[in-house]
Amino acid sequence: MRFRYSAEENGKPVKIAEVYTQNEHGINFSDVDSEAVYVIERLRANGFETYIVGGAVRDLILGKKPKDFDIVSSASPAKIKRIFRNARIIGHRFRLVHVYFGPKIFEVSTFRSLKDGPTSNTFGTIEEDVQRRDFTLNALFYDPLKQIVVDYVGGMKDIKAKKIKPIIPLTHIFTDDPVRMIRAVKYGASTGFKLPLSLKWKIRKQSSLLEAISASRLTEEIFKILHSSQAAAIVASLDSMGLYQYLQPRAAELFKAKAGFREQYLKTMSTLNQRDFRNLPGEALASLVRDYLEENADWDGEEGGQTVNPPSERYKEAFALARQFVLPMNPPRMELDHGVRLLFAEHGVTIKKSRFTERGGRRGPESPAPESTEAEGDAPPSTDDQAPKRKRRRRHKPRKETPESQE
Repeated sequence: MRFRYSAEENGKPVKIAEVYTQNEHGINFSDVDSEAVYVIERLRANGFETYIVGGAVRDLILGKKPKDFDIVSSASPAKIKRIFRNARIIGHRFRLVHVYFGPKIFEVSTFRSLKDGPTSNTFGTIEEDVQRRDFTLNALFYDPLKQIVVDYVGGMKDIKAKKIKPIIPLTHIFTDDPVRMIRAVKYGASTGFKLPLSLKWKIRKQSSLLEAISASRLTEEIFKILHSSQAAAIVASLDSMGLYQYLQPRAAELFKAKAGFREQYLKTMSTLNQRDFRNLPGEALASLVRDYLEENADWDGEEGGQTVNPPSERYKEAFALARQFVLPMNPPRMELDHGVRLLFAEHGVTIKKSRFTERGGRRGPESPAPESTEAEGDAPPSTDDQAPKRKRRRRHKPRKETPESQE
């Protein structure tokens, strides 16, 4: 093991980080995404300190192949954007950069500062940035070029000891950001690591802080859970800690009120990311609403042996039930549409694909087939031949940018 030092005011060196070599951290380089390595190579070549950080490093140390690779750098967003033509700056308060390689997105952030407090959005150094992170197992920096792991907070030892240890003091870790409670429980369930009693006690005491979290952030967290490899274990843990009622209150209510619903719900969650899971559009959301719609949706529309409720009406009713069930989650309308149609398909009823506008409305109805239909929507725009024609101004299309790897 090597060490990283810094100089005190009197010039005396002080140890600030432990540096683990490949033999010590055991990361298999072949599990590292080659395009993530390319991003780091480009930034390093331009003189910027850059690492893979967060959950990807944790998973690599645990012998798992990460789905996402987050990158952190000393480069500002504007400088990152200049280096990568296939990149886009996002965010308002603290700006990030998304670097695109086909369907893959690598999120590159700039080191954050502690200058204006733990929730500041100013740029800083790696030593400051590590103190902004939530738990030690997610605060390791991996350099795939030198194949070293830099550890400022003892995260490597905590991973080996299977502990979830906070970096930010318990006095304000959750008041600063209540979503960290969800993440703590999620990390424990997905890794099998233990949460200290003090951390559990704080979560139970401050769980109500999640009531103030926006629907968009809760939606993001739920999607992360659904697309993880441990969705059932995470949901079970969140429920046992009293947190799932803030993510999915209707489901948590049925866990207590309806015998067997919790067991069936968790069984459905366990099917996610298995061999027969194809990750089709809406498939994860379909799993979230399946058990509720199974008992409440009108699949065949029959009454007295006759079909009295047409497919279009059955779809509209099921869609409304699904939307209400997942509140306060606010998934994209098209994604939920795909999910509900998948469930109808399982019952032998094909709902044709819908075309949605950006605001979520449909662009026009189509005639339903006997057992195949689209949900009814807004009326199509007028196509009256007598309507005056407007002269269109010619617009130049922006030049399509190509990922750096394809140049």
